[in-house]
Amino acid sequence: MAFPRSSGILLHPTSLPSRFGIGELGSEAYRFIDFLVESSQQLWQVLPLGPTGYGNSPYASFSAMAGNPLLVSLEQLQEQGILTEEDFAALPEFPVDHVDFDQVIKTKTSLLRKAYETFKTKATLVQQKEFTAFCELKAYWLDDYASFMALREAHGGASWFTWERELVKRQPEALEHWKKQLDGEIYFHKFLQFEFFRQWSKLKQYANSQGIEIIGDIPIYVAHDSADVWAHPEIFTLDQETGEAILMAGVPPDYFSETGQLWGNPLYNWERLQHDNFGWWVQRFESLLDYVDIIRIDHFRAFEAYWAVDRGETTAINGRWIEAPGVAFFQNLKDELGELPIMAEDLGIITPEVEALRDRFDFPGMKILHFAFGGDSSNPYLPFIYPRNCVAYTGTHDNNTTVGWFNQLSGGEKDSLLRYLGCTSSDGIHWDLIRLALGSVANQAIIPLQDVLGLDAEARMNFPSQAEGNWGWRYPSGAITEEIRDRLKTMTHTFGRAPRR
Repeated sequence: MAFPRSSGILLHPTSLPSRFGIGELGSEAYRFIDFLVESSQQLWQVLPLGPTGYGNSPYASFSAMAGNPLLVSLEQLQEQGILTEEDFAALPEFPVDHVDFDQVIKTKTSLLRKAYETFKTKATLVQQKEFTAFCELKAYWLDDYASFMALREAHGGASWFTWERELVKRQPEALEHWKKQLDGEIYFHKFLQFEFFRQWSKLKQYANSQGIEIIGDIPIYVAHDSADVWAHPEIFTLDQETGEAILMAGVPPDYFSETGQLWGNPLYNWERLQHDNFGWWVQRFESLLDYVDIIRIDHFRAFEAYWAVDRGETTAINGRWIEAPGVAFFQNLKDELGELPIMAEDLGIITPEVEALRDRFDFPGMKILHFAFGGDSSNPYLPFIYPRNCVAYTGTHDNNTTVGWFNQLSGGEKDSLLRYLGCTSSDGIHWDLIRLALGSVANQAIIPLQDVLGLDAEARMNFPSQAEGNWGWRYPSGAITEEIRDRLKTMTHTFGRAPRR
C-alpha cells in the first residue's frame, strides 16, 4: 500500500539514554517521541524488539513474538512500587555512549528478579487479573517461550538441540516433568513479557496520540536456538532427529562481504507451511501488529527466492537459489488479515521477479543514498529515478553513518556525489544527504538519528559481516539540541513532509 508523504527517524530503543546502561521504555523514550513531534516527524522506525542472544543482535532473537526484557523500564517498576530507589544504590558506572551488554544483563536481570519476587507477594488484585489475562491471551506463543527460556537456563545456556533427546523431541512426559521443576522460572519469564508488553503498549499509545506511527521490523528468519524452532521443528529444514539445520540462510557475496553472509538460521519448509495456509506466519504478523503500526519486512527478496547453504559450509559462497511461494504467501496473508501496512526491504541482489512480487502487492521498497553514487546515471538509488511509492534513507542500521561513509568514500564516488549535489553546505555532509532524502519524491523518508546528530563512524550500529561488537551505540542525554530539532523541523516543512494537524 502507498503511504502519505511523511518522514521519521530510525532509532532502536536500546540506543536511548538511561542510567541503567541501555535504552528503556521509560521517560527518555517519551522524551524522544516529544522530539519527533516537535521536529514535525511522523514515523519512528525501530529494529526487531525480541529478546536477543549471542552477539546481542535484534535479528537473532530467542523468539519471533516475545519482547526484549532488557528494554523494560526499571523506573516504571519503581513507580509501581515493586522496586525502590534503594535497589539502585549499587548500580555500576555504565558507559554513556554504548551498551556494555554483559554488565547490563548481569545488573538488570538481578533487579528484574527482585521486581518479580515483590510482584508475587504484593501485586494488587487488579494487577494479578491483568497478568492472568495477558498469559491467557498470549498463550499461543508465551507458554512455549517461557518454557524454552527456563529450560535453556536450567541447561546452562546450552542450545535446545543439545538437550536430552526427550526434550529435543518435546515428549509430553518430559515437558510436564520439567515444567513442574521449573514452575517459578517459567512464571518469571511470563512476568517479564507481561511488563514488556504493558510498557510498550503504553508507549505506543502515547506515540499514536501524538501523531507518531511506529515502524516495526520483522526478520524473515528466526534464530536456530529459539523457542519457535524448538516448538515448531516441522516448519523448518531440520534433521528431525537431531534438530540440526540441514539448510542454512544467508546471502551470496555482495556489497558488504566478498564471501557473502552465512547467517546460519534454518530455512523454512515452505511446502509444509503452505499446506497449513502459512498459519505460523499469520500469527507472527498478527502478533507484531499488536505493537507496531507499519511492518518493514527484512530481506524481502527471500519470499521470491532464497539463498540456501548446505550444513557444513563455513561461508555463504557455495549456496544456491531456491524459489519461494511468495505470491501464495502474501495473497494468503491479505485474505486472512486484509490490506497490511507493509514496507519491503528490497536490497541486495534484486531480480525482475522480486520487483514484480513487491509491485504486485504495492509494497514500497527502500532507496539508500549511500548506494547512489557508484556507477552511472542509471543507478536506481539516485533520487531522480525514485518512484513515489518507496522509502528514502540516507543509510540504514547496516550502513556506516553518513559522516563516516563520506570520509571513507573513494575519489570517484565522492566526485560523483559532489557533482550531484552541485555544492555542499556549511552545515555538513549529513545535512546535505538529509536534504536529498527529504526533498525526493519518495512518499516516506527515514533518517538514522546518528545522521541527524552528525556523528562519525564510531556511532555505526552494525557491521553486517562482523559477528561481535555490534548493536551497542547510544546517544547521551542532551545530544538532541533545540538547534538540531529546529533545523530538522524547518527542512521537513520545506519539503512538504510535516503533518497536517
